Amino acid sequence: MRSAARFYAVQALFQMEAAQAALPVVLEEFETHRIGSEIDGATYAKPDLEHFRTLVTAAVSEQARVDQLTHAALVARWPIARIDPTLRALFRVAGAEFVATNTPPKVAITEYVDVAKAFYPAGKEASFVNGVLDHMARAARPEAFT
Repeated sequence: MRSAARFYAVQALFQMEAAQAALPVVLEEFETHRIGSEIDGATYAKPDLEHFRTLVTAAVSEQARVDQLTHAALVARWPIARIDPTLRALFRVAGAEFVATNTPPKVAITEYVDVAKAFYPAGKEASFVNGVLDHMARAARPEAFT
């Protein structure tokens, strides 16, 4: 259920950016129309709603801090603004999990690499996500790596 919460949180942040929608509007849309719905013949899993809300809310409230962590993990020629919107959403949700929850960073990294694989099944994005998130997690929670 937490895996589904992470997947939905990435989608919700992407939706917020693409539609320039407010947090309450997107949370309501996901909780009312997307979560647990059947879309294109697939029934979407029910997430841990509390974790979903925590992640999306923290990604918004901690965005400046998370973006700084992400920026530091990216090479100089690739600022966060140039990153694919789906990856940007993924980095923001993962970063929020690093700074606003007690989830072990290594667990979160593995989960978000899986989310990246769901969005980009044939690409190299999962390796890229792994490297960036490892750097972000070490900066956000260095005590978890000692």
